[in-house]
Amino acid sequence: MDDLPTLRDALIEATLPHIAFDGWAAQALRHGAADLELPPEAVERAFPGGAADAVAHFIAKADREMLDALDKMDLPSMKVRERIATAIRVRLEQAADHKEAVRKALAFTALPQHAGLALKSLYRTVDAIWYAAGDTATDYNFYTKRALLAGVYSTTLLYWLEDKSEGHEATWAFLDRRIANVMSIPKLTGKLRGVAGKLPNPFLLFRGPKGGRRGPFRPAA
Repeated sequence: MDDLPTLRDALIEATLPHIAFDGWAAQALRHGAADLELPPEAVERAFPGGAADAVAHFIAKADREMLDALDKMDLPSMKVRERIATAIRVRLEQAADHKEAVRKALAFTALPQHAGLALKSLYRTVDAIWYAAGDTATDYNFYTKRALLAGVYSTTLLYWLEDKSEGHEATWAFLDRRIANVMSIPKLTGKLRGVAGKLPNPFLLFRGPKGGRRGPFRPAA
């Protein structure tokens, strides 16, 4: 596979069945390469940073696939709250066959040495969701919306990982409650305006040049 994005996607897909046994580690990636009849060197070429690069690509690939699915849906006809709920639901439903890989990726990024990866990946996921929802904010709302959604997405993800209900119905009910409680942006505007100026928002690390917002996020291949 000469095309690097294609190689990365293929390696991630081939590695997923091995994550439950080996975790996000070089051994799992080598097993994935072997399943594709690729030499071990292909892993180093695709993910020179090792497991951390593989986890980052796994998350970015999921974001990309979520946006591809949302592009085929009539999101503009929905209320913003419904768009957010739909995006999160699509994101999790697409990962339903690989819950253990998601669980182990979460554990991997929870390690202190991977704190930067965890924050960057979470930011990009919630940014992708807001982008799909049609967000055009450029002021402090840009960051506070993403901070709020980070909380909604993270808690829903944790709930989903432990949910054994039919069709994850308990998760979708939980998600609806979280959005109802947290995503009432107009009611929170005054409070957020005060909070925004007091402490540096870690999400500011990922803003565009000269402090401006980046263009709409689309995960790289």
